[in-house]
Amino acid sequence: MRGYRLRVESDGRRRRVEQSAEKERRRWSRLGLRARVTVTFGLGALALSATMAGLTYFTARQFILHERETAILRQSYVNASLARSSLRSPTQNITQLLENLDTLPGSLSVLEKQGQWYADSPSVGENAIPSGLRSLVISGTPAIQHFVLNGSPQLVVGLPVPSVGAAYFEVFSLDELARTLRILALALAGAALVTTAAGAVIGRWASGRALRPLDEVSRAAETIAGGRLHVRLVAADDPDLSALAASFNRMADALLERIEREARFTSDVSHELRSPLTTLATSLGVLESHRDDLPVRSRAAVDLLTGEMRRFQRMVEELLEISRVDTGSAELLLDEVEVGELVRRAADAAGAGSAPVDVDPAVAGLRLRVDKRRIERVVANLVENAVLYAGGVCRLTVEPAPGAVRLVVVDYGPGVAAGERERIFERFYRGETSGRRGATDGTGLGLSLVTEHVRLHGGRVWVESGGGGVNRFVVELPTDDANQPGDKVEL
Repeated sequence: MRGYRLRVESDGRRRRVEQSAEKERRRWSRLGLRARVTVTFGLGALALSATMAGLTYFTARQFILHERETAILRQSYVNASLARSSLRSPTQNITQLLENLDTLPGSLSVLEKQGQWYADSPSVGENAIPSGLRSLVISGTPAIQHFVLNGSPQLVVGLPVPSVGAAYFEVFSLDELARTLRILALALAGAALVTTAAGAVIGRWASGRALRPLDEVSRAAETIAGGRLHVRLVAADDPDLSALAASFNRMADALLERIEREARFTSDVSHELRSPLTTLATSLGVLESHRDDLPVRSRAAVDLLTGEMRRFQRMVEELLEISRVDTGSAELLLDEVEVGELVRRAADAAGAGSAPVDVDPAVAGLRLRVDKRRIERVVANLVENAVLYAGGVCRLTVEPAPGAVRLVVVDYGPGVAAGERERIFERFYRGETSGRRGATDGTGLGLSLVTEHVRLHGGRVWVESGGGGVNRFVVELPTDDANQPGDKVEL
């Protein structure tokens, strides 16, 4: 049982370590690639600069200490030799002797002779010298030791002078040396911080340079997603980027080929359906001409079949129109028209009824170069969408916008849910609202066809809440020719 408990505890610790490592990996991966490169460069510069600063500091410290100790030892031996020569005279004044010795700046002399201690300064005496070193030198062994006196680092050299029964000590203050080393350490630390900051800056710059081709790839991908499928990458002469550009271009070519193949299929199917639909419509026309001669149930069946046939015919026509857009065979027949009058005519033709058309004075009389048939189809589809799904059109407005004009169709709602405001422009999408707004004759292609017509004019369309539950379907058309990007993106 004890072994089992140990194994369970070990497994628990291992799981905790793995979970901690996984959290660290997730936290690191949440940083952007550029941020990770910058952090890596900064940490690398910090590690390198800290290592170099540490090596420099300790090398310089050891060299300075060694040089200072060598100078102190040399001077101490000289002074000990002078003291020995002077102490052979029985009348020598020891205090005066110590004062006359040639010592290094910051050093003090102490002499022990036959148990008596003499010093050239009252701040240093017998008790200032470590007892272990005193005993060792008095016993006849030279010694050197670092110690702290009154909070100040000191170096003491002890030399026995047995010929005159004395011991010579020289105490040297290391305050100046410690100050020099502190300044050196601060300078190296500052240099390490500057190097770290420079490494981070270089990392940021290098990551920007390295990731710039990816930005171009991202922009090219966004352009393709926006419908301009002929955009391709040019890698120039860079051998490292040529493989990326080639792969991207092959992917775009395959995507374009698949879309064109599907568009051709849709177009072919739609064309093939037109002939049998025409035959069926003619046959239904014959039945309708004799509708009054049919029984009640047969008349109801003919009416139902006629409604579905018309809906089917319209779906085929809309599919043909969309397929022409997808295959790039759709052409714009541009005419210069007065935008307010165009909207009024389109609203009347679409059966908007008595819904008012309000033209903002700022765009009154504004003339646009548009394909009248397609813009009329846009307004008609929006009006029909309002009639089928929102209880009719409340009003139509023409509003100014920066560099554009907006055609707005306002219906009676209820409002489109925020999650469906983009999806309702997808082909065949109706969403959950179709089930609760009542039965309709819609094909699910009207709003998608609106999107295609508007896109051909360089504009955009969206739906927004108008307050009070109403919907505002907004068509924005540019008032001048937009600058179209090229089909080549250079890495």
